[in-house]
Amino acid sequence: MKKTRIVPVVLACALATLTACGGEDPDTEAGPATTSASPPAATTPAAPATPAATASSPPAANTVGDKQLCESVKKSGDEMKARLVSAVQAGGNPDVEVTKILAEMGRTATALASTGGGGAAGTALKKFGAENTKAAKAADPSTAADSAAMEKAGADLNAACKAAGVTTSF
Repeated sequence: MKKTRIVPVVLACALATLTACGGEDPDTEAGPATTSASPPAATTPAAPATPAATASSPPAANTVGDKQLCESVKKSGDEMKARLVSAVQAGGNPDVEVTKILAEMGRTATALASTGGGGAAGTALKKFGAENTKAAKAADPSTAADSAAMEKAGADLNAACKAAGVTTSF
C-alpha cells in the first residue's frame, strides 16, 4: 500500500522537477508574452493608456491556466515515476531516491503553482508541493509520503486536474 502511494508522489516530484528545469517552457512563454504585448500596443498607440495596457499584458501572458498546469505536473509526475522505477530496478537505494524525488516534486509543484492564475489546480498544486517538501524533509520520507495529508493533497490535485480536462494520478 505504501508503494502505491509513494510511486505517484515520486512521479509527481519528477514531473515537477523536469517541468521546472525544462528550458523550452520559459522560452515558449516568453515568446507569446512578447507577441501578446505587441498587439495591445499596436492597437492603442495614440491612446495614453498604452503603458497601462502593456503593464497589464505581461502578468496575463505569464499566467498559466489550470489545464496547462495539470499537463505540466502530469508530465513531471510520469518522469519521476519512471526515475523511481529505474532506481529500484537498478538495485539502488529507493529511500534515497524517494527523498530526492519528493524534494524535486515539492520545488516543481510550488514553481508551477506560482505561474497559475489562482484557479483550483493552482491552489491544489501549491498544497501538493508543500506536502512533498514536508515529506522530503522528514526523518522517514517514505512514511511521511504515506500520510493522510499527502493523500488528500494528491486527491485534490487529481480532482482539480480532472475538472480541467487532464487525468492525473497522484
